[in-house]
Amino acid sequence: MRLMSDPSGKKIHSLRAIRRLPPEHSVLRRRTRIQVDWIDVDGVRLRYGIRRGRGRPMLVLNAMGANLDMLLPLVNALDDAEIIVPEMPGAGRSPALAVPRRMGWYADLISTFLLRLGYDEPLDVVGLSWGGSLAQQFALDHPAEVNRLVLASSAIGWPSLATRSSTLKRLAAARRYERAETPPVAVAGLYGGLVRRRPELISRRGRYASGPSTRGYINQLIASLGWTSAHRLHRLHCPTLIMGGDDDPIVPLVNSRILYWLIPKSYLHVVRGGGHLFLLMRANESAGVIRRFLNERRYDGTDGADYYAARGLAADGALKPRLPASA
Repeated sequence: MRLMSDPSGKKIHSLRAIRRLPPEHSVLRRRTRIQVDWIDVDGVRLRYGIRRGRGRPMLVLNAMGANLDMLLPLVNALDDAEIIVPEMPGAGRSPALAVPRRMGWYADLISTFLLRLGYDEPLDVVGLSWGGSLAQQFALDHPAEVNRLVLASSAIGWPSLATRSSTLKRLAAARRYERAETPPVAVAGLYGGLVRRRPELISRRGRYASGPSTRGYINQLIASLGWTSAHRLHRLHCPTLIMGGDDDPIVPLVNSRILYWLIPKSYLHVVRGGGHLFLLMRANESAGVIRRFLNERRYDGTDGADYYAARGLAADGALKPRLPASA
């Protein structure tokens, strides 16, 4: 990447180089047919992407500080489904808010955003990490706008059991999208899963994409502090798929199990060897599970054609131990 120096002698990245997408992202942009545009929602300027398609539209809410380009592998894996991906204020190129807001405010923003785009019927909602918290808030505050819910690497908020990671580590990784000089090995252990074995995937996803502003990242972090859905999840009656990786240092699998226990019509899918970003790093596998869930006529654990029952799996997706040949 070409660099130029400012008068103080510090090296800064060329604006042209920062905005250029790598070849694999350029191919995905064309393949997914995602159209990127801007919209003003009650004075808040948002960047968003829409891929027109068939069937019920799907709203995808991204992780803290993440931009919509990070979701291109998942959008591509979901074939011809219609997908809407908004960039929250301060994430990607969407301007940050001047004043921090609570999670309920973000849920109302999403509701108005969808109405401005002309979506007045229930959508399927997918939330990743921080986006999973926002998806829960949105489904609780606006239940008539949600058909089915998918929560990936998500938790109930406070008191979530993030025993293998800390808020400070997550905050320190906020600049992972912008600092090309940061070695990917430094953040690989933070996400676990496939990234732990192939840390170069972090730089491949983030180096050429627009990163979060410091204010935007802190605003999203403040929105999640003190937030919890534990006392309201018994009111969540839309069918819900909960996906969690068993190698997730940021949101350990026990948080997904708590969501499963608290949400009435929920089902848990455990991604074996999955890290915090399995939805992006293992997009084809994740998209297959999501499509199967969305196509179920009934998904309350009693359907004989259920995803796990059809494959002879346990309720949480664990493989049954293989019996010896002699048995």
